[in-house]
Amino acid sequence: MPDSIVVKQLNAWFGEAHVLRDIDLTIAAGGVTAIIGPSGCGKSTFIRCLNRMHEVVPGARVTGTVLLGGEDVYAWDPVLLRRRVGMVFQRANPFPTMSVFDNAVAGLRLAGVRNRSRLAEAAERALRQAALWDEVKDALGKSGASLSGGQQQRLCIARALAVEPSVLLMDEPCSALDPIATAQIEELVHELQTTLTIVIVTHNMQQAARVSTWTGFFLLGELIEFGVTKELFRTPKDPRTEAYITGRFG
Repeated sequence: MPDSIVVKQLNAWFGEAHVLRDIDLTIAAGGVTAIIGPSGCGKSTFIRCLNRMHEVVPGARVTGTVLLGGEDVYAWDPVLLRRRVGMVFQRANPFPTMSVFDNAVAGLRLAGVRNRSRLAEAAERALRQAALWDEVKDALGKSGASLSGGQQQRLCIARALAVEPSVLLMDEPCSALDPIATAQIEELVHELQTTLTIVIVTHNMQQAARVSTWTGFFLLGELIEFGVTKELFRTPKDPRTEAYITGRFG
């Protein structure tokens, strides 16, 4: 089941650099929330705080509260948290020495699952969810790195889905892909939103408009505006949001 995320007074630093300032935001369970804004505004840092990836950077720290389904994620074991909150990065990163099958079930094996039939069932389920099964079912033993760029990104999505998360974070998942692969990922996001809470960071405002129900606009580490995507794009309340959407900066 998808989980809601409630963020209260979230601040984040890299060393002395204060990169997120007093973020208050509620992300509804299910559906797609897009995070937009110019480079360096804190978008990626924000979603990395949701699954505690931010804290793995030397000198990084966080204050504030992040509640996942009402539970404080900073009281969790980070490894367990990242099974519940999956993440897909800007560039596809399949494990190059692993087969397609082994990539798909890597998270399950890390969690201690060894039963071959259970792994096989999970791999097929996740690859089907990622709309990749029909393309790789006869090539499960091949290297994950042998796939095309779009297939590799869907393999990384399958790897995240195999552990059955309730939230999927996507950090610019289409930035390195061609238009056809981008359309496939967007269609996949549309299908997955019925069973997952999805948060997607994107520079592409057209993509945000196509795939998301809600959008948050970040600028200089602050959340400037958050609302229903159609309303935010049509009638933004803050002049800075309007200036960004209309291309006057960014």
